[in-house]
Amino acid sequence: MQSPTMRCTCPVLFMVLVSLGLAAASSGAVSTTPIQKVIEMLNGMLVKGKQEKHDEQVQFTAYKQFCDDTLAEKANAVKVGEESIVKLKADIQKANTDAEIAAQKIQECNNDIATWSGDSKAATHLREIEHEQYLKEHKDYTETIDAVTKAYAVIQAKAYN
Repeated sequence: MQSPTMRCTCPVLFMVLVSLGLAAASSGAVSTTPIQKVIEMLNGMLVKGKQEKHDEQVQFTAYKQFCDDTLAEKANAVKVGEESIVKLKADIQKANTDAEIAAQKIQECNNDIATWSGDSKAATHLREIEHEQYLKEHKDYTETIDAVTKAYAVIQAKAYN
């Protein structure tokens, strides 16, 4: 299969050859023959084609290197991102576990507070009952002591009379 450049150059080359042949036929003295001129032109085209091919290979190599570098960079970025995702998921799971443990401890503390509040109310009620008993006993003892003191005073007053 011919390249587009080759298809385009064949008719041009034919026209050049024909025009050179006509020009050579019309002029009597020729320094170079038409075939030599064609060979020179073909050699020029060959050099130009090789140079274009080389330039294209250099450009392709640079582009391929860019693609390889970009591919490696993006693959590394994806790997780092995946590692980050795994680490963040582990951090989230640990935070959720810590939150559950903290919720359990809070519940335990709330239960302890409720128990202690109940104990405190019961102790306060018990102290109130004991205080009432103390006041009754104190009143009774005070009355008894007053009665004994009065009786003693009466007995002493009779003893001196």
